[in-house]
Amino acid sequence: MTNAKNNKLRMWTAAGVAAGMSVLATAIIALQGDRAQATANSAPPPPQVSVATVGESEITAWDEFSGRLEAVERVEVRSRVAGAVQAVHFREGALVRHGDLLVTIDPAPYQAEVERAEAQVGAAQARLAQAQSEHARAQRLWEESAIAQRELEEKVNAAREAAANLRAAQAQLQGARLNLGYTQVRAPVGGRIGKLEVTAGNLVAAGPGAPVLTTLVSVSPIYASFDADEQVIVRALQGLAGGASARQMIERIPVQMGTGTSADTPYQGRLHLIDNQVDARSGTIRLRAAFDNRDGALIPGQFARVRMGQARTTRAVLVPERAVGTDQEKKYVLVVGEGNKAEYREVTLGASTNGQRVVHSGLKAGERIVVNGLQRVRPGAVVQPQQVAMAG
Repeated sequence: MTNAKNNKLRMWTAAGVAAGMSVLATAIIALQGDRAQATANSAPPPPQVSVATVGESEITAWDEFSGRLEAVERVEVRSRVAGAVQAVHFREGALVRHGDLLVTIDPAPYQAEVERAEAQVGAAQARLAQAQSEHARAQRLWEESAIAQRELEEKVNAAREAAANLRAAQAQLQGARLNLGYTQVRAPVGGRIGKLEVTAGNLVAAGPGAPVLTTLVSVSPIYASFDADEQVIVRALQGLAGGASARQMIERIPVQMGTGTSADTPYQGRLHLIDNQVDARSGTIRLRAAFDNRDGALIPGQFARVRMGQARTTRAVLVPERAVGTDQEKKYVLVVGEGNKAEYREVTLGASTNGQRVVHSGLKAGERIVVNGLQRVRPGAVVQPQQVAMAG
């Protein structure tokens, strides 16, 4: 009897526990559902990003090169006469004009030579006057048959010799005056002058073996020399129309240049030279462009970034610089496709133009790309696109 009561008690206890567990499980499931709903309701909305529709534009295709600036004229200033340096009339590094006085060589010996030559000219003129007078007198006497033909010819020859001696004396005087003028060493070209190599008081020789007094480089225009692949040159020349001279043709090719101090290429120039042969080792051709440099800001030897364009425009896909991301060595954009999902798209870029980059492959006109907020979006994520105009 007692065992039956105990078994019945155990059955009621187990049933109560089972019922309690069922109620607890139901409560937990309900609580989890409420939490899931709350989480769904509190999830952040998709990020807002600016998107633009890709289009095509007429552009000038540019190729970029590295080069160096070169002076159009570079002169080593030497004395043309020997002597002592008497005075220096320039400041190192200054801009000088053509004909400015740079250095004076002691003129005293050359002034004396001029005076001696002038005296010789005077003496030759006197001898010529006497010879001409004797020739005229002999001519009258011969006409009167007072002298022989031989005597007349002697007077004629004497007059001719005196005239020749006068011309020789005059030539010596001209040479002496030239040498006197050479004691004033003047700027052969306008430009920027360099370091003084010989100071006042030193003796200098004359001629090509003479020491360099200073160097002078022209300022404006200035050349930028660079090497370009032969295929680039062929492509550029194919865009030129015929019927013009070679110089007129190459000057139609647009050229821009910047230096290492700026990322821009603010200098507009003209192509001046395409060399007449290809370097067999590198497969490149030497080119030279000319740029205005009136303010003297560009210096020979300076590094130059040169952009050479095509004479004819082409149609190309352009995207803003800020829309392009970098993934290690790859360049990519985020394309907004169906369902406003951001798609990773690797692209091949070309040259930069007005804050935009040319896209050679990976993107086509009509597609939408993220142009602002690229860092807030992951590939595959849903975004809230805000349509904006395509701009650099």
